[in-house]
Amino acid sequence: MSLSFPSDFIWGTATAAYQIEGGAREIGRTPSIWDTFSHTPGKVENGDTGDTAADHIHRRAEDVRLMADLGVNAYRFSVSWSRVQPIGRGPAVQRGLDFYRKLVDDLLERGIRPVLTLYHWDLPHDLETAGGWPVRETAFRFAEYARILGDALGDRVDRWVTLNEPWCSAFLGYASGVHAPGRTDPVLALRAAHHLNLGHGLATQALRTVLPRRAQITVCHNAAAVRARSQSPEDLDARRRIDALANRIFTGPMLSGAYPEDLFKDTARITDWSFVKADDAVTIHQPLDWLGINYYTPHLVSAAKDTGADASRRDSHGHAHGEGEKSPWPGAESVTFHQPPGEVTEMGWSVDPTGLYDVLMRYTREAPDVSLVITENGAAYDDKPDAQGAVDDPDRIRFLHGHLSAAHRAMADGADVRGYFLWSLLDNFEWERGYGKRFGAVHVDYETQARTPKSSARWYTRLTETGILPDPPA
Repeated sequence: MSLSFPSDFIWGTATAAYQIEGGAREIGRTPSIWDTFSHTPGKVENGDTGDTAADHIHRRAEDVRLMADLGVNAYRFSVSWSRVQPIGRGPAVQRGLDFYRKLVDDLLERGIRPVLTLYHWDLPHDLETAGGWPVRETAFRFAEYARILGDALGDRVDRWVTLNEPWCSAFLGYASGVHAPGRTDPVLALRAAHHLNLGHGLATQALRTVLPRRAQITVCHNAAAVRARSQSPEDLDARRRIDALANRIFTGPMLSGAYPEDLFKDTARITDWSFVKADDAVTIHQPLDWLGINYYTPHLVSAAKDTGADASRRDSHGHAHGEGEKSPWPGAESVTFHQPPGEVTEMGWSVDPTGLYDVLMRYTREAPDVSLVITENGAAYDDKPDAQGAVDDPDRIRFLHGHLSAAHRAMADGADVRGYFLWSLLDNFEWERGYGKRFGAVHVDYETQARTPKSSARWYTRLTETGILPDPPA
């Protein structure tokens, strides 16, 4: 039976500035933490950097045409903070803003709604030197930056995202150190998580003062489907601990106005949380117009350290983004992460659409008045052009079909899902994995920067044009 989506459903694609733009020293841009990190030997596979990436800074018009060919009606992109505000404070660089003005104009001319993400992990280097996200002042600098962009683009952009996946910024950046800025201190990671939350609240307030009433503001949360390996009390408690750090540390204050008490207890030996001030929860708990859900793969956890063959883990600390010397899970270092059975992507991530269904239904229960948008979903596969230059990626099509079917099922069961953004438009710089992993619907030859739509792009176009989920390859 064919699955059809509502006629007003948002069909989009998404990217991030550092992953595609390049032009690292052009148009007023100064280094971000990812420039510093990627230029540090040993931090990124093959010594890759985002200096050129997919050269979007020079190929903007071509890339917008590709989106139009995909048939999408929305594009989620992020702004490079240091291209707009080079040291993270003070006046904006107008030529930096002009690049994003031109991008927005190009999108609108093609009938594509711009969805602007303020922060996708690229903190200006100068702010990190001053302490970064563990320092409270960074949240206020973020609000200032939000106001600058709201003033500049609010007349044309009506969908705004404050933060993309603050869990990664806090815990991969400051606890395990596998992401920029590469620090490994659990206290700093917890402080960073709080100040990211505070920055979200302050930025939302700042945007509300300058944006038209029609504007919508949200945050994108990499919602984790955390599953216990067994129903034993110990394994269930392991799931609770990881859920607190993966999900509720952000959704608690953002959606309910309070941090979970069990989080404080789990991390009491690490910090007393005195960096949380009396009115912070009120500031963080700003009304959301919708909630962005990023989903790729579930977590499978247990309490006991198990060295058996069936305890295979994606990395030593249970997260697929790199293997650091330290855990990204402060207060839950003893939890064991297991590789779920079944198919995996090129990232080693389990393919499990039921996890998407579960998180959509979870937030339908926990925030019933807030609509949901799947703001990232996709997979990396080993995509290679054939002799004729075509790129066939049937595994990605099957991945997308499975996850869109799960989203459709959630909608049938009451989830108010309004849209879907395919990650990603282009092959790009995949953070600490460099250029070795390809998520794009469009193949990029990094030597020539030639773009080639893959078979998944043509499949997605049939979906965006008809709203009916096409069959996957046999």
